[in-house]
Amino acid sequence: MVIQRSVSITLYLLAVVIGILALIYPFLAVASANNDGASSALTTPLLTTLLISLCLAVLLAELQGQAAGAKAVAVLGIMVAATATLRFIEVAIPGPAGFSPIFAPIILGGYVFGARFGFLLGAMTMLVSAFMTAGVGPWLPYQMFTAGWVGLTAGWLPHPQRGRSELFLLISFAFVWGLLYGAIMNLYTWPYFVGDSATTWAPGVGAADTFRRYVAFYLTTSLLWDLAAAVGNVMLIMALGLPTVKALDRFQNRMHFQVL
Repeated sequence: MVIQRSVSITLYLLAVVIGILALIYPFLAVASANNDGASSALTTPLLTTLLISLCLAVLLAELQGQAAGAKAVAVLGIMVAATATLRFIEVAIPGPAGFSPIFAPIILGGYVFGARFGFLLGAMTMLVSAFMTAGVGPWLPYQMFTAGWVGLTAGWLPHPQRGRSELFLLISFAFVWGLLYGAIMNLYTWPYFVGDSATTWAPGVGAADTFRRYVAFYLTTSLLWDLAAAVGNVMLIMALGLPTVKALDRFQNRMHFQVL
């Protein structure tokens, strides 16, 4: 049991590290003048395959030797299918720019069922929904990593007594991630942008100047879009957050499985 848990945690950590390195890679590619697009064409399927393999390895590790693990994986499959369907509806019936209904379930699933469950829920939702909506592209592995981090960090939240404090915690978290998701997703393309030196990245500039340039870039290109996402997250959590948490808690207690 201890060995199995150690293997599972190691795989999660490996997935997080690979995601961070993947976000750093475009900066290294541009700095080395390797920005002709060929490396990106090779990197995307490699990252996607690697991340899918890690997710499957984690699932196999969770399934080994415990019925509780099998139940958790079954719940994960149901939630991935339901959340991916929400993204299909979002594409079929577009809402306000930036708004997406998929992050509220990822946040609530990670919050109730644990950080590792949340990571898998976020990453696998992005993968399944990409095939459902023909959204497969160079952005997919970055979406998988970042959505996985949304669910992962939701599992780290404290669990205050149910009521206003819990709702405020979930609302604040959802709002922050509405902005942070977009800010992280920009990083894999920002080094390739050309234009005003005040908003583009350049090799060799200091950390403070790089941060200033990125803030300027974010404010002029992404802030309004991400604000819509953040407000949408807040509205969904306000409307459905506590009832959903209560229902998931009840389901977990009845199924008698451990959080991941």
